[in-house]
Amino acid sequence: MSNKLIFRCRKLCRGLKSYLILEDGTVMEGCGFGSPGIRVGELVFTTGMVGYHEAITDPSFKGQILIFTHPMMGNYGIPSKEILEFGVPKYFESDRPQVEAVVVAYHNIPSHWASIKSLDEWLRDEGIPAVSDVDTRELVKRIREKGVMNALVAVYEVGEEVCVDELINKLNSSLRYDYRDLVSDVMPKNIVFHEPLNFSSNVPTIIVVDCGIKYGILRELIKNGFRVIRIPCIEDPIKYYIEFNASGILYSNGPGNPKLLHHTVKYARVVLEYGIPTLGICLGHQVLALAAGADVYKLKYGHRGHNKPCVDLERGKCFVTSQNHGYAVSSESLSNTGFKLWFINADDKTVEGLKHLSKPVVTVQFHPEGSPGPLDSEWIFNLFKRLVERYGTTF
Repeated sequence: MSNKLIFRCRKLCRGLKSYLILEDGTVMEGCGFGSPGIRVGELVFTTGMVGYHEAITDPSFKGQILIFTHPMMGNYGIPSKEILEFGVPKYFESDRPQVEAVVVAYHNIPSHWASIKSLDEWLRDEGIPAVSDVDTRELVKRIREKGVMNALVAVYEVGEEVCVDELINKLNSSLRYDYRDLVSDVMPKNIVFHEPLNFSSNVPTIIVVDCGIKYGILRELIKNGFRVIRIPCIEDPIKYYIEFNASGILYSNGPGNPKLLHHTVKYARVVLEYGIPTLGICLGHQVLALAAGADVYKLKYGHRGHNKPCVDLERGKCFVTSQNHGYAVSSESLSNTGFKLWFINADDKTVEGLKHLSKPVVTVQFHPEGSPGPLDSEWIFNLFKRLVERYGTTF
């Protein structure tokens, strides 16, 4: 095909080779690691320098091929999933890798006391293909100029014959990220209970509308003394709120286009109507905004990293936040929703948080559990706890 722009791999690969193909016609040869295989997803990048196993297991990355912009990944290996905090894995954001594939400039052999395997070994064991020895700087420049795009990763044995044109045809015929039902792959299939230490009947219960919750959010809720009941996001939270005598509701993060979550948005309208103490995080923030009548649009290349500045408009303070999202709430659509603007992104002025004018409902686009500073926005959970204690009522 004449429109292909091919970047050749300059390294002699041992064991595995790879192709990374973008929908704009870019073809990058590289070395492969992790598991052989072919995956298609939306190509995105994160600016985080550390936390690669947390990012790879973040359900919000479902359906995406993740580029790490820091040039060296894998330095400290992969810790054990058996290390728990409040009953959930301490160093992971779900039970398994969620990304379609991983792209790095280089990966290396780890050196860390807590490491039980390398990044390469872990991805191979989990069936995730990965690409190395490609120009990640060039990839990020393309995404910033053209926006996120569909891409294909193919990892194969050295010596195996691969037809690039067939891979391009597979990429072009694949369903785009924006139309995929990704939440169904990461939400729980049944109700899940998490109880704090010294649990008693006096402990307040939070219903989590689980669209693919990060374990970090669970750890924060349990640390704040809540009993947590996670329900699939397609179910009615009011039903469980009444059944379990709950005191608040949290809408979690998750992957994909929020406008596809018709049932979740429909039930959220009822939650807003009742005025239940509610916190929305990331996708949950977008769901509550849609439920109130606001609009959501897709960002050109999203916000993904650990150092995103957000301004609290009430206090005039700027907080460093951890973020992972590709959609944003339209500030122009907030009129007559009952919400006021609370946080904005200091860089591009996009909406980063909302407060309801008359009800105990708050939302944030960023991740207060992400601990970039490490405690910059952890106080959001304390605010939610105060709302639950003050306004939490039973039916």
